[in-house]
Amino acid sequence: MRFCILGSGSAGNSALLITENTRVLVDAGFSARKLSTLLAAVGETLERIDAVFLTHEHGDHCAGVEGLKKFPHLQFFANAATARAIQRGLSHQPNWQLFETGGRFRFRDLEVQSYAVPHDAQEPVGFRFSSGIDGDLFSPRRSIAVLTDLGYAPQNVHECIRDCEVVMVESNHCPELLKADTRRPWSTKQRIAGRHGHLSNAAARELLATVASPRWRRIYLTHLSRDCNSRPAVEAAFADVRRALNACEFSIVEQGQSTPIYDL
Repeated sequence: MRFCILGSGSAGNSALLITENTRVLVDAGFSARKLSTLLAAVGETLERIDAVFLTHEHGDHCAGVEGLKKFPHLQFFANAATARAIQRGLSHQPNWQLFETGGRFRFRDLEVQSYAVPHDAQEPVGFRFSSGIDGDLFSPRRSIAVLTDLGYAPQNVHECIRDCEVVMVESNHCPELLKADTRRPWSTKQRIAGRHGHLSNAAARELLATVASPRWRRIYLTHLSRDCNSRPAVEAAFADVRRALNACEFSIVEQGQSTPIYDL
């Protein structure tokens, strides 16, 4: 498996996952033109992408679906509530592939498990993607968890990340910086910090410290707020966890940043 983050944050979210037999995007929160540019930077094209997996219907995760009508070969995986919410804003009918939240299914050589997450959307999910064979020397089984946009981490989220080699999880805001922010009204701050909003640095740190799986090889901290978070705040919040998980690499992904392709 190979993985990279094309972009993460309120301006747009998308990640690329490559296996031996498939290439998929997780979310498409940028225009089709921007996605093409981001993919070109890592040597890929939209023509080579097979499917898009959608976590929920907010624009920073699905804005590209309309423009992707130029690529009719694409399949779009979502639960029914998310597909309905996105479809209302489209001028075409994508090739929807519907799944039930909490279910497990296969797409080519990917095994996909969806997980309900608490967020202010119709039926938001996180994903765990697995590929390969347990014990196989040449194609060992590897798993990646993708969790963005959740207000807190219920037990199913703990189980989602426990047996993965790679975890992508949001570390959205610093509570002190959110409180001090002058650009957002109090109601928006309450939504962000609420149980159906976004994980703070402290909440994301608590999740990782609680699970602390020895299988983890890389953690991506994503969806950082441009105004209500900072790299120093994230580094300070996770300093002790990084020391405890010294065999695991941590990557802080700021807005406007892409990551190199990581080979599992």
